[in-house]
Amino acid sequence: MTMEQADFWGTRRMGVALVTASAVCWSTAGLFVRLANLDIATLVVWYAMSACLGLGVVCAVRLRGGLWRAILGIGWPGLVYVIIAAFCATSYVLALQYTSVANVMTIYASLPLVATAIAFLWLNERVSRQFIVAGIIAMAGIAITAGAAATINDAIGLIVSFLMTVAFAVMLVVSKRYANLDVLLASAIAAGLAAAVCAPFMNYGVPSLIQLSGCVLYGLLAYGLGINLALVGGRMIKSGEAGLLTMLEIVLGPIWVWLFFGEEPTIEAVVGAATALGAVTWYLSIERQPLPEPAPS
Repeated sequence: MTMEQADFWGTRRMGVALVTASAVCWSTAGLFVRLANLDIATLVVWYAMSACLGLGVVCAVRLRGGLWRAILGIGWPGLVYVIIAAFCATSYVLALQYTSVANVMTIYASLPLVATAIAFLWLNERVSRQFIVAGIIAMAGIAITAGAAATINDAIGLIVSFLMTVAFAVMLVVSKRYANLDVLLASAIAAGLAAAVCAPFMNYGVPSLIQLSGCVLYGLLAYGLGINLALVGGRMIKSGEAGLLTMLEIVLGPIWVWLFFGEEPTIEAVVGAATALGAVTWYLSIERQPLPEPAPS
């Protein structure tokens, strides 16, 4: 293996590791939403404030005296990212008010296809035939879950879940297109924006300690750490591949709420999630094969 190939696979492995870790962190979001058990606006305000403060402290330490200069110089790509991220911060909670964690996570499985389509149109990223096959299989899993929507609330939750997925796909591509964008700072600003938008509609009573714990853990672990690991790692690998890796959340998310709250997924959600996870596993096993050595000149 040449030095160039070693660098490529080393970077790719780091990207895969970061995005996989983000999937584990983000998979806990549904658990913490159920733990908080608050209305949409109140939950968003408390968890978004936690995320904003946590990420803000990290940014302040890292940037030191340049924090305000960095905020003012975030530019239009950063502004687009902030607005979309603020939407993501509220839409996930909204979706969970209408349908189950399993349904939300399975719809989220369309992320790799959406991210790849956007990256293809915007960044001209090429995709392999293996990826296309894996994406089709994953979409079949999504169709199984979506087709089993039993109520109007389920349908609303699925629609909101898909809008959230499209928004997160745009975030992935924007962070890759503008490599100098400070995603940590932008995520902190986005959390603050989400809290400010929802504040007029929140319940101003003080939540219980358990409810606050759910909000803080959601803000710091799921949002603060999970999203940023995905965005940093996503810069090291293809947009579609990053999307495929995040599909590991589909399995983990429903498991947490089933173990702690007894929220059992439907048979259709289980089959859909298993189908999507199988596609991820197969694709990654194919992509791990080393690059061929160049022919001697």
